Amino acid sequence: MTEHPQRRIYGAEGDSYAIRPGHEYVQLFGGPLDGQLLNITGLTLEQRITGVHLITPRSVYGPGGRASYAPASDHPDVHWVWEGDVP
Repeated sequence: MTEHPQRRIYGAEGDSYAIRPGHEYVQLFGGPLDGQLLNITGLTLEQRITGVHLITPRSVYGPGGRASYAPASDHPDVHWVWEGDVP
């Protein structure tokens, strides 16, 4: 895991800045979750390759819509980029 300055962790409750030892994180770029870290530890190999749809309070589909993020081509183990919103 690359060291990240304190950033909000997607889906974390309580202390949303606590990076858990032994977990892998990527930084989200663009879209409604820009700048947050995503814990990818429990993702399947397919999800790590194709990306995921994350629930967000801000999307073109309103609260509860999803934002699609996928690994960046240049640094897939560090950065994931926003591909757009999905219902």
